[in-house]
Amino acid sequence: MTDNSYKAVMDRRNDIMKQAVGMDYSRYTMGKLAFDYEGMMKEAGYSLDEVVSIQRDAGVGNTPLLELKNITALVRKFAPAGKGARIFLKDEAANPSGSFKARRAALAVYHAAKHGYKGVVAATSGNYGAAVASQAAMKNLRSIIVQEAFDSRGVFQPEIAEKGRACEAYGAEVLQLSVGPELFYVFLRTLEDTGYFNASLYTPYAIAGVETLGWEIEQQLREQHGLKPDTVVVTHAGGGNLTGTARGLIKAGCVDVEIVAASVDLSGLHMASDQDFNRKSFTTGHTGFGVPFATWPDRADVPKNAARPLRYMDRYVTITQGEAFYVTELLAQLEGLERGPAGNTSLAAAIALAAEMDQDKVLVVQETEYTGAGKHVSAQLSFARANGIKISVGDPAENKPGETIVLPEHPRQIKAVETDLDDLRKSYIKNALKQFEAIDLCAEDIKFLAEDCRASIDWVQEQLRAQGGR
Repeated sequence: MTDNSYKAVMDRRNDIMKQAVGMDYSRYTMGKLAFDYEGMMKEAGYSLDEVVSIQRDAGVGNTPLLELKNITALVRKFAPAGKGARIFLKDEAANPSGSFKARRAALAVYHAAKHGYKGVVAATSGNYGAAVASQAAMKNLRSIIVQEAFDSRGVFQPEIAEKGRACEAYGAEVLQLSVGPELFYVFLRTLEDTGYFNASLYTPYAIAGVETLGWEIEQQLREQHGLKPDTVVVTHAGGGNLTGTARGLIKAGCVDVEIVAASVDLSGLHMASDQDFNRKSFTTGHTGFGVPFATWPDRADVPKNAARPLRYMDRYVTITQGEAFYVTELLAQLEGLERGPAGNTSLAAAIALAAEMDQDKVLVVQETEYTGAGKHVSAQLSFARANGIKISVGDPAENKPGETIVLPEHPRQIKAVETDLDDLRKSYIKNALKQFEAIDLCAEDIKFLAEDCRASIDWVQEQLRAQGGR
């Protein structure tokens, strides 16, 4: 009889993943922590042209690139003279399931069908579940979505409830769990019991699927406006959105574009805490994912994460919950686009960033997402108030995650607060040493750390000495 204790399932997770992803990650091992990242990405086995073709067949991609002329004009009213970059928005809500996650799901589900899997499984509380379910329905595959959905009282965050509803609407079986460590255990058991494909957010297939987003930004700006992007702002959570978009821009020849990550500041709230679970108003695109996945990407549900955000990130900024809600209404009332809320995280940051840039510069916000039911601002604020969060209008700098949500009085109050990337890089190295007990690292490990941190080998060696490694 198979031992299904927690420890036994965790001990055989690599074997489960090898079967469920069809990849032997051990082939890429180069040191204690180093692995052949680009070699693993090639394992996906699909060229950019092939990914575009697969996505087009599934109705995914080629989404509109919209110039936000009214918001740009608004920014120029409060920006210093000569400042106020043109803001463009990639309307990813036009994808079949209403978000850019359809790009990731299209390739993963195509690959699963091609290799004879009968179904797909994904662990996510976000839009990715709906994307996987939607794409699986097109391919006549079964889908199971595992959600961390409610606290110990059985209370759902309304955005998660909406996403669960969407998954079921596309025909998925949805397993909804309370916050805690059981998510990964149930996910592994489901993969093992069903033999389905692991449509993880973090496989090379998922990241290759997002590359088309960056590629389309370059293509559409050039063909429709004769422009190239100076800055692209990406809502940052698990790192795949940023990694895939940046890789796509590079493949399109945009090697000098500035990549800015943006997250909602939820500092002080612990994402695995039952008490904190419903004291936040965003289920993705926040620092509760953005910081941990930047400082230790391999916490993912695959042995080696293809999302490596620090390799591509030029800046990391945060905005407040109140600013994201305010901008959601701004987008609807000035541009006639009701989208959000997570995609509007990067738009809120973009408004502050555009005010710093010259008027002849081009800034692209690279995603929107559909909105509805529990995603609406009114539903989110009502839920926050019911959970003891004070809602007010004033200076968003006074926002305190888990206690207050402050909506700005004026768009000039929207700020993009810088996060020190060196602090993230130092945390990454500290986590690497801790995870692998890797006091003695080989040359390949140090080279890998330098590439993952986008830093010099000398800088990595200095940090290793400072943290007790060699």
